Amino acid sequence: MGTPTPIRSPRLRRPAPGPSRSRRSITLTLVTGLALLYSLVPLIWLFVNATKGRESLLDSFGLWFGSDFALLDNIAATLAYDDGVFVRWLLNTVLYVVLGAGGATLLAMLGGYALAKFDFPGRRAVFAVVLGAAAVPGTALAVPTFLMFSRMGLTDTPWAVIVPSLISPFGLYLMWVFAAQAVPTELMEAARIDGSGELRTFFTVALPLLAPGTATVLLFTMVATWNNYFLPLIMIRDPDWFPLTIGLNAWNAQAATIGGEPVFHLVITGSLLTIVPLIAAFLMLQRYWRSGLTAGSLKG
Repeated sequence: MGTPTPIRSPRLRRPAPGPSRSRRSITLTLVTGLALLYSLVPLIWLFVNATKGRESLLDSFGLWFGSDFALLDNIAATLAYDDGVFVRWLLNTVLYVVLGAGGATLLAMLGGYALAKFDFPGRRAVFAVVLGAAAVPGTALAVPTFLMFSRMGLTDTPWAVIVPSLISPFGLYLMWVFAAQAVPTELMEAARIDGSGELRTFFTVALPLLAPGTATVLLFTMVATWNNYFLPLIMIRDPDWFPLTIGLNAWNAQAATIGGEPVFHLVITGSLLTIVPLIAAFLMLQRYWRSGLTAGSLKG
């Protein structure tokens, strides 16, 4: 008998890049570039015009710098205008974000973890309610929310903005889906066998694995609360409790009146200052997304 000839597995070869793939790559690059340009042009316009003085802004209202660079002067004027009311609006917005968006993220994280890892009666009904609530736009609930808070005497107070912001059906659904994949059931069972209680298992095992999803929900709820306009518009009448969105709109309305042009450059500079915290938050939360790419993996 002869020695059997070993069978070699066929070597996989990558298909040579043809003209169709090249054209598809160029098309995708062009579409991505157009989307990037569409996103950056308003930011560039905002920054360029925030560097112009009031007279230079009225003369050149385009995408190029004026004869003077007055960004620092505009920032100082924006912060000092009307006894520093912009700073008060900024602090109000931070308050709404910390309590509203922070509370919504905490509730979404706890609720999503419980729905994903525990079986209890009515779980399917909760799933249907969450999906239905996520499909309802917030503006449709604004008037009923106003009537309810008016009966409770909470309108024109910070609670009228904070309490509705605590509910985030989309954040709950996102954490539900993420927790089901990121937190292995085997890992939880191993912790229970070692004598760990449910609270300890959550804080020591599940919570680190939920960090990427929590950061995502936090960013979504933070942006939604920071840019919230319609709810504070119908709930708040006292200018001392205005968020930045309502305050800047009041300045813009003032600039549109006769003799109100001196505050128009403050509206542009204030809008630029408003987006800076959102950019900083996005840059700081990026590391949690990178660290969570292999968060749910198990060793064989």
